[in-house]
Amino acid sequence: MKKSGSSKPPRDGLHQEFFKDGSVESEGHYKAGKKHGPWKHYLLNRVVRAEGQFENGVFVGPWKWRRENGEIWQTGRFEANKQSGVWKRYHPNGKRMDEGTYRDGKRVGEWKFYDPKGKLLRTKKFKD
Repeated sequence: MKKSGSSKPPRDGLHQEFFKDGSVESEGHYKAGKKHGPWKHYLLNRVVRAEGQFENGVFVGPWKWRRENGEIWQTGRFEANKQSGVWKRYHPNGKRMDEGTYRDGKRVGEWKFYDPKGKLLRTKKFKD
């Protein structure tokens, strides 16, 4: 005979996770036990490390990541949990590091790579 245990209902509503010091590490909403809606992830210094949307537990739409000083590190978007569209990464000084397109989570087409002064170093073609 199986014993009926007390199963917890799935998470719903606002949820926060915390660093050891008690400060918020991440926050966002759950719907039926899955991340859903806007989420923010923080660094210990309270800078927003990453922010974007989830839909039924998967990454969707535009996301943005920052360095500890608050400067943008990379931007891009997701479709069904896979990188999609134009992605850009930046050097610590704010100059573009590289940029190109993802399709279905894979690099496609021409990608450009830049030095820390913003000078184009090279381009590389990826198969579509």
